[in-house]
Amino acid sequence: MTADQPLRIIIADDQASVREGLVLLLGGLPGIDVVGAAADGEQALELVAERQPDAILLDLHMPVLDGIGATRRLTAEHPAVAIVVLTTYVDDTSVLEALRAGARSYLTKDADRTDIAQALRAAADGLTVFDPRVHATLLAATSPSAQSAPSPFAASPEGTPAAPGTAPAARPADPPDGLTHREAEILALIAQGLTNGEIAERLFLSNHTIKTHINRIFAKTGSRDRVAAIGYAQRHNIG
Repeated sequence: MTADQPLRIIIADDQASVREGLVLLLGGLPGIDVVGAAADGEQALELVAERQPDAILLDLHMPVLDGIGATRRLTAEHPAVAIVVLTTYVDDTSVLEALRAGARSYLTKDADRTDIAQALRAAADGLTVFDPRVHATLLAATSPSAQSAPSPFAASPEGTPAAPGTAPAARPADPPDGLTHREAEILALIAQGLTNGEIAERLFLSNHTIKTHINRIFAKTGSRDRVAAIGYAQRHNIG
């Protein structure tokens, strides 16, 4: 997508009134081209494959295939498509699962059309945008007090050192704070001082894909820049 081209988006929501309203609201904005609307995750995947949008606005709770499942498949099958979640749910499980699945931004349904359009454009450029309430939920979920409790995203409480000489487990522990293993791998390379270009070359990925991963890493770890991300990697023995 170039600067003079409209942003091509697909909207997926099982509620017809919400879906049709979003089509009208966003389709009426300059620079936005709504190229499809889906009532469930499977329809969304079919439309993305057919129409190749720049971004998709996705509800989490849909029939046939929900938003989390659709996000996982979109990330795997159409990694260039930016995924923006728009939902009524701001609990920490929904937020973390959506980000872990590959969502780039997360908004609530009380966001106005300008905020939604800005989030879609930012996501298509590889940036991450959170609704303030979502950001607060994410910070609370990844705080040290939250990390001390058992979590589905970690094999053991944060900060628990491995016993010297302990044999590795059959399955490696999941990275903390909802990081995927790919994101942890990229974070480790950042901690080693590699540039985006060097990381892309090392992992045989595009610069855009690396930038997207790094923005997700920053969002999940609460890092404002590479220095903060490196500090996080060192605290969590990533690298």
